[in-house]
Amino acid sequence: MRLLLISDTHLPRRARDLPAPVWAEVGRCDAVVHAGDWCDLETWERLSARARRLVAVYGNNDGPDLRARLPEVAREVLGGVRFAVVHETGQAQGREKRCAERFPDTDVLVFGHSHIPWDTTAPTGLRLLNPGSPTDRRRQPHHTYLTATAEGGALRDVELHRV
Repeated sequence: MRLLLISDTHLPRRARDLPAPVWAEVGRCDAVVHAGDWCDLETWERLSARARRLVAVYGNNDGPDLRARLPEVAREVLGGVRFAVVHETGQAQGREKRCAERFPDTDVLVFGHSHIPWDTTAPTGLRLLNPGSPTDRRRQPHHTYLTATAEGGALRDVELHRV
């Protein structure tokens, strides 16, 4: 199962649309995971219409229209891998420990908010992934997103893409 992981799209505030490579990945992937801060309902509607499967949450910049449609935390099993998705995880220091305690029955936690790509594993085995942002790089050198494969209960081929 091929996955696209994105977050912090901030449309139309930071860009007019998702970059073409991201839309191309939507067409190639079996599931899209979005970790919040959409900022507009139209992006959610367009992605929902094009993605084969969408796992998504709202972020701190999302208004009542998105909060009415999306949870704060989403949980899905994709390719036998137990995923949780949340927008915010707090400061970087102590993140692995806090998240492992909060999500004990999870294999992979996808999060956003910081716009900083992140890939670490907690001592419990929980993998934490932040895809950065494909539209608002903030202090990062590049706009980014992640792809991965979930199959047979294992996550592999995790790749950070620069836009």
